[in-house]
Amino acid sequence: MKILFFTKYSRNGASSRLRTMQYIPYFEKNGYKCTVKPLFDDEYLYKLYNGKRSYYHVFKYYIKRFFDLRKVFFNDVVVIEYELFPYFPAIFEWFFKIFKVKYIVDYDDAVFHNYDQSTNLLINKTLSNKIDLVMKYSSVVIAGNDYLAQRALSAGAKMIEQIPTVVDIDRYIQKSYNKATNSTITIGWIGSPSTVKYVIFLFPVFYKLAEKFNITIHIIGAYTTYKTQDFIHYIPWTEETEKQEIAKFDIGIMPLENTNWEKGKCSYKLIQYMASKLPVIASPVGMNNEVVTHNVNGYLASDFLEWENYLTKLILDDSLRINMGEEGYNNVKENYSLHKTSKKYINILKKVTHV
Repeated sequence: MKILFFTKYSRNGASSRLRTMQYIPYFEKNGYKCTVKPLFDDEYLYKLYNGKRSYYHVFKYYIKRFFDLRKVFFNDVVVIEYELFPYFPAIFEWFFKIFKVKYIVDYDDAVFHNYDQSTNLLINKTLSNKIDLVMKYSSVVIAGNDYLAQRALSAGAKMIEQIPTVVDIDRYIQKSYNKATNSTITIGWIGSPSTVKYVIFLFPVFYKLAEKFNITIHIIGAYTTYKTQDFIHYIPWTEETEKQEIAKFDIGIMPLENTNWEKGKCSYKLIQYMASKLPVIASPVGMNNEVVTHNVNGYLASDFLEWENYLTKLILDDSLRINMGEEGYNNVKENYSLHKTSKKYINILKKVTHV
């Protein structure tokens, strides 16, 4: 059985690595032959994060994907991450439907809001229902959370399955609490240049806490010069080092704005923190409300005062951090583990190939 994956990014793109590539060994172990065709490569990601991408390069990648489309006729099922061509009508997905090419489409972000909430009038008028059509034409929509699944339902998708963005829990290093009681407490966040704005929002809270406690802030995967101070450290992200860097945290955080875009997020960083036995604090937005059980494995903080209070509680109480970390780890092992979701994904593939 052959599967062709049209991912958005190469392995360095988080969505493609987590929603597709970490499953490949499981698929191959079950007899599937997998081919992955990213739209954008590592060079594009580097330029994107450094503000150097150009329309010429995007056009080049689109041409390459166009020629890759011929391969769909030599595979049993196709899996698309989001869409085939961003900011282009769903013409090729429609061709797949007409030529009876079975495809699964996967979402871990509310990418439909790139179109239906665009401030560009042309995009809003011509592409507002683009992702709805991609969903409707598909054999199966895989949604990372309920907000995305509800959109697929309203779009008229034939079959909808929910698979959260998960971790291979065996990769993670569980937090070891052997520090002296007066040692520095590390508050950590992991993300990308496009999401660092959320943690910048909390800088005033960090400044207040730093006046009272011996803390350090670790920001992995992004950098900002916005009112930065010596106790805030920026750490480059690599797939090889992320587990070691997260294990250096004492508390993991996930602040978010409360908009429709954020409701499509799949709380992956919270799951990473919990896999490392860290207590967490998150904004009560979207899937964060499912992953975090307030007062059990972490806290849900709605404003500056709550963020300050909950961080203070965790800074002062080693036992609380340990207990919440254990609860979070058990939550991930039970609900957000690659070992469990890989079985569900394989069952979806079987359904599609036997229709």
